[in-house]
Amino acid sequence: MHRLNAWLRRHPMVVDAAWAAVVLFLSLLPNDNVSDGWRFDAQILIGVLLPALMVFRRRFPDVTVAAATGLGVGQVAADVTPAVSALAYLVFAYTGAAFGQKWTSRLALVAGLAAGPLVFWQLHPMKTVSNGAGDYHTRPYSFGEAALITLLMSTPFILCWAWGRLTRVRRAYLTELEDRAARLERERDAQSKVAVAAERARIARELHDVVAHNVSVMIVQADGAAYVLDNSPQQAKEALGTIASTGRQALVEMRRLLGVLRTADTAEEYVPQPGVEELPELLEQVRTAGLQVDYAASGHPRELPRGVELTVYRIVQEALTNVRKHGGPDVHARVAVDFGERELAVLVEDDGRGSTDEHLATGGTDGLGHGLIGMRERVGMVSGSLDVGPRPGGGFRIRAVLPLKAAH
Repeated sequence: MHRLNAWLRRHPMVVDAAWAAVVLFLSLLPNDNVSDGWRFDAQILIGVLLPALMVFRRRFPDVTVAAATGLGVGQVAADVTPAVSALAYLVFAYTGAAFGQKWTSRLALVAGLAAGPLVFWQLHPMKTVSNGAGDYHTRPYSFGEAALITLLMSTPFILCWAWGRLTRVRRAYLTELEDRAARLERERDAQSKVAVAAERARIARELHDVVAHNVSVMIVQADGAAYVLDNSPQQAKEALGTIASTGRQALVEMRRLLGVLRTADTAEEYVPQPGVEELPELLEQVRTAGLQVDYAASGHPRELPRGVELTVYRIVQEALTNVRKHGGPDVHARVAVDFGERELAVLVEDDGRGSTDEHLATGGTDGLGHGLIGMRERVGMVSGSLDVGPRPGGGFRIRAVLPLKAAH
């Protein structure tokens, strides 16, 4: 039954043809109320034309409704008595409202309102009354009686027209729901792609920070161990120990990040994350690698959002990595964190040889600038601002301002 229903919906002309065949059969039945002559032939012709129009009513609603209205007016003008085929006029009242254009719907409504008065005028009905002595005679209906009869005769047409309007509204509503569902599905796919791209960018930033920092520390320690291996085996041993601990730390962080890629729910994979409290450990590791760093914190330290905590840590980590790579020998760095009422300021500066325009624009010959790009992305994610450039008097300077909620 479901398949039959679906097939009939895909082939509406089959349904219309079946109903047209029923109307045609009833129209061709013998009718004793119509005498032979041209009116009888006209009634047969109308009984054939109306079912034929019914077959194509949904494919050509405007043409068929206009043609049916013309037939109806002609039938009234020629004083051809309505037959069973007049049921088709109800179908066209519905068709004009459900499938036709605006003018077709209005035409069907006007024709439906006029159907009652026209048929009443065509039939010229008379009312049979008694004079009280057993005699009966006929007289015309009063105005009130005629108005009531014409209203009742027009009611089926108006009801069919209203049914057609409801069908049009329901079809438009279903179409809108389908369009909305398709639009939501496209938006969902687009959001999924954006989320995937954002997740990949976040993981790329994390991997870059972990690899760039820890590997640079390991390279510095390895070079130092090779340099003092013959003259100071103890220092070489300490350097190798630093390399081992740094490698283990990098391995742990990389395993955590790679674990994110293997799980569907990544919300908890980033906890715990390094934050402001871990900065002294980071600076100690940098000092061990041979970089002189001073650290100062001002304001009223307090608990920060995890996104801000991670942003501060990664900015300092990346900035110090760049100092080791580009600052030159005997460079000295300073890190300052200021807890304000509504913002957190992070300053990392050094007195090294600074940076060229090439490094700022493209990362120079040894990279593509991913570190500075990652800084800007992290700061942008927390609606902060980043100032990067040469330091007055020599060296390089990075200052980030991250908005905070007011402290209570």
